[in-house]
Amino acid sequence: MYNENSNLFEPYQGFIRGNMFPNLFSPFKKIYEIKPMNEQAELLTYIDMLDFACIDLGLYLDVYPDNVQMIQLYNKLKNEKNEIRKQYEESYGPLTLSSNALQVSPWAWDDNPWPWEV
Repeated sequence: MYNENSNLFEPYQGFIRGNMFPNLFSPFKKIYEIKPMNEQAELLTYIDMLDFACIDLGLYLDVYPDNVQMIQLYNKLKNEKNEIRKQYEESYGPLTLSSNALQVSPWAWDDNPWPWEV
């Protein structure tokens, strides 16, 4: 389990299962491994995985807002996601209109191929 003191899947396992919490997971469908084809796709998958984990933990924290351990894990994953996103945007360009990479040219998000076109 992720984080020795909690009952959580590792972020990747939670991502492909659609749930970070093993006790809430019901295997109703086949689970497919994600195999990125290049470095750009690998970074996007990593961003998606961390984003999913943050969303799922955020929903948990809506119900249990005083769980300090989960707040710390949420903040750790959020910071990791921001670092990977920064790395992605430095290499491949901005992902959204609100990206910090757009400070030079606000419409640069449309200059590169879209992430799914690579």
